[in-house]
Amino acid sequence: MSFVGKAILSLGLGASLVAGTAIVVAADDAGQALLSRAQALFKPLPADAATPERPITPELVELGQALFFEPRVSTDGKVSCAFCHNPSFYGTDALPQSAGNRGRLVPRNAPTVFNTALQFVQHYGGNRADVEEQALKALTAALAYGNKDFAEAETRLRALPGYRPLFEKAFPGQAEPVTVENWSKAIGAYERVLLTPAPFDRYLEGDTSALSDQARRGLDKFITTGCAACHGGVTVGGQMYQKFGITQDYWLATGSQENALLKGRDKGRFHDTQDEADSFIFKVPQLRNVAVTPPYFHDGSVADLGDAVRVMAKVQLGRDLEKGDVEDIVAFLHSLTGEVPEVFARAPNLPAAAYK
Repeated sequence: MSFVGKAILSLGLGASLVAGTAIVVAADDAGQALLSRAQALFKPLPADAATPERPITPELVELGQALFFEPRVSTDGKVSCAFCHNPSFYGTDALPQSAGNRGRLVPRNAPTVFNTALQFVQHYGGNRADVEEQALKALTAALAYGNKDFAEAETRLRALPGYRPLFEKAFPGQAEPVTVENWSKAIGAYERVLLTPAPFDRYLEGDTSALSDQARRGLDKFITTGCAACHGGVTVGGQMYQKFGITQDYWLATGSQENALLKGRDKGRFHDTQDEADSFIFKVPQLRNVAVTPPYFHDGSVADLGDAVRVMAKVQLGRDLEKGDVEDIVAFLHSLTGEVPEVFARAPNLPAAAYK
């Protein structure tokens, strides 16, 4: 080969190498840019959801775990926190609407208990400030534990003497530790350790390989489509209120039926506040573990995650997503699935009752 030919071959090879390097660099830059955008919108899960006002101790968690699975404080002897938040279904009951005390239908779907302590309020209508208040008020809710008042709930709890040593360990120095207030603190402490780190957390911490190519495309589309405007933060949602049905009535897309218990359409916060300004305003659900906790929305009206994505794009953003866009976003949502916490995976052995 002539010198000129060798020179041309050398130049061509060099140009290919430079072009290949440029493509890799561009891809790396794009990947880093997506990561930076994601880190600005979302945060990895912390080790737990303790706060200075809501501390966590091993003794509180041990007691809270037992109480979470305890049905004998309910009036029908069947309802417990785990009745609607089951280890077999990622902390839900997998029903469109839950069945409560004495089998009566609850008007809404039970969301997962995982990571719920990190949300800014509890329940779709936001009528519970935190998991402790939720645990406390469930005791006298007719469709939950069904007690007529807190005194009746305490009587049932104190009739299970095996709990007293656990309460004394968790609340040392109290003259009477077996109280409904301590019930709520213990269950709250337990729920504050039920966090589920997922591949997305590893991604946010800098491991871009934690997400597949399709999941990264889905993350990009989740952000650019506008989903992250409401579904952001540490729980990918659960940090604000929003109207459900901005561009059209939600039931036109979900097929939701009128609710006899609510005397018509579910109007969200309105049922708690009786303020028309709160009509159809709901707490934005968190999306962690969404791929494994169907059915979706407050009434469980949509069974398929892809369909739920399409509904949200339509009624919240006025957009009709292409099939490939939906598939990519669903792939991203799968990256939010974490492992069931070991402390939740099996029901504990509960203290025996002292039968007469």
